[in-house]
Amino acid sequence: MSTEPSETSVSPPMRTATSRRTFIATTSAVGGVVAAGGLASGSALFGAQPAAAAETPPSSGVTLSVNGRRHTLTVDNRTSLLDLLREHLGLTGSKKGCDAGACGACTVLVDGRRVNSCLTLAVRLDGAEVTTIEGLADGDELHPLQQAFIDQDALQCGYCTPGQIMSGVGCIQERHTGSEEEIREWMSGNICRCGCYVKIVRAVEQATGRK
Repeated sequence: MSTEPSETSVSPPMRTATSRRTFIATTSAVGGVVAAGGLASGSALFGAQPAAAAETPPSSGVTLSVNGRRHTLTVDNRTSLLDLLREHLGLTGSKKGCDAGACGACTVLVDGRRVNSCLTLAVRLDGAEVTTIEGLADGDELHPLQQAFIDQDALQCGYCTPGQIMSGVGCIQERHTGSEEEIREWMSGNICRCGCYVKIVRAVEQATGRK
């Protein structure tokens, strides 16, 4: 009898004949099922949110006088004075520049004091007297500072001009016009990207009778 080890015949593993087209079709079908499941769960998730989204934000009533005219409104508690003027009263002279209190384009007077209206909540001004650029002229007669801006050509693009004029009026009322340097200091919160600062100072000086 032979002692040599016998060879065992091992059949090669069977290879599945899967075509590329079949593979793509299969993975696409699986992906569609997963996506459908995700959308279904997402729809269920979002379906619980409309009730919360539909909640009315807190609002309050406010009565204030703007350019001598009394207004009573109900506004969202988050409404700024600037948005109340522009969107609720149609007074678009006050401009929205940075909306962060850094440029001064939205400057108005509240009880005679200069404020950045973009940072001032409207609901805190109940009973206040507000003056905007639209309220400076007396009929067809311009305010002295408005006329001075024209005479001194103290504007270029004009976007910052309403805020510059309102700030200048406040500066004059506050008696901060003793010198060119003092005017520059107290008008420094108003930015003119066109660089008309020299003429703006001259306009304020003219309106105070210093020029």
